[in-house]
Amino acid sequence: MEIQVFRGILIPFLGTALGSACVLFMKNTFNSLLQRALTGFAAGVMVAASIWSLLVPAMEQSASMGQWAFVPAAVGFWIGILFLLLLDKTIPHLHMNSSKSEGPKSSLQKTTMLVLAVMLHNLPEGMAVGVVYAGCLTGDGGITAMGALSLSLGIAIQNFPEGAIISMPLRAEGVSKGKAFLYGALSGAVEPIGAILTILAAGFAVPILPYLLSFAAGAMIYVVVEELIPEMSEGSHSNLGTVLFAAGFTLMMILDVALG
Repeated sequence: MEIQVFRGILIPFLGTALGSACVLFMKNTFNSLLQRALTGFAAGVMVAASIWSLLVPAMEQSASMGQWAFVPAAVGFWIGILFLLLLDKTIPHLHMNSSKSEGPKSSLQKTTMLVLAVMLHNLPEGMAVGVVYAGCLTGDGGITAMGALSLSLGIAIQNFPEGAIISMPLRAEGVSKGKAFLYGALSGAVEPIGAILTILAAGFAVPILPYLLSFAAGAMIYVVVEELIPEMSEGSHSNLGTVLFAAGFTLMMILDVALG
């Protein structure tokens, strides 16, 4: 089981690394319409994962509370939202297609702040994978190994285009192909780290598992609403981002039900 968990938490990182490798054999520029489409797809996957892989299991694990079963899910969800809001305000970062950094003033290079923004985005995904594997290890809440794998695969699928979305602009900024790939891959390294820390936390306090599941959901939803939806909607009007959002949502829903 431990080997399964280790492989599972590395799968999303592999998705990011493979996506970042696109910079090694693609042109320096990245079509803005394609970028918006891929961002919409990633947002759809994250919303579906937040619901079926995190919030629903959180409430199922709290079923013994009767009509109050929503409390751990609601509390954990809001803690996740506020945690990402805190990180957003305290860590200097730069969103794609933006010339103005967010967070405290910093002398960091633009490329560094771009990578930090993606790390902020990837942290909740790593925590989400970690917490479902923690649930699988403890045997609580009916989370199966296949259910955990479905979330890991879903995150990896949406991480592939994200890896390209971070490495290609870095190359366009003048970073060498090798460094652009390295920075893109490293932006995903926060995912297995977040997963391992979450598994350790759940191991010490199994009763807080519903809170951790919903915490990860809240953090992911924050990223979707604060970052991904604005990015997929900017520029000239196009329905492509919306259609790909629906496609990503559907794919993650299918993965969760079919494998879970």
